[in-house]
Amino acid sequence: MGSLLNWLYQLYILLALVPFVAFFITWFIVFGVSRDKRRATHLSMDMTTLFLIGSVAYMGRSIFGSGMLLWTVLLLFLVAAGLLGNMQNRLRGRIDLIKIARTLSRLGFLVLTACYVLLMLIGIGKNLLIQ
Repeated sequence: MGSLLNWLYQLYILLALVPFVAFFITWFIVFGVSRDKRRATHLSMDMTTLFLIGSVAYMGRSIFGSGMLLWTVLLLFLVAAGLLGNMQNRLRGRIDLIKIARTLSRLGFLVLTACYVLLMLIGIGKNLLIQ
């Protein structure tokens, strides 16, 4: 059991280092099974968000030397979930957790992709200035 968890951990680290590989792998698998581009894109965005969280947190830790970025990202996800739940409750009188999760995942994909690119550029710039 320990070796399986270790293997899964190593796989997560590999995919979090280059999260868009996970996007394309997921997209091709889902598209191959369902032949639906929209479903493949949405599911790929949802899966890649998990890897982007780890990747952005690691890049923030390596650039700024602080592990606070992970907790900040998680806090922002929780705040956004609360705001979306409040909005749904006011508009419809009920809360749909699946819609909240989908919205958070796709919005998180967009925001974390921008953060990933920004941190990548900052990291490249920092390494060029140091050397």
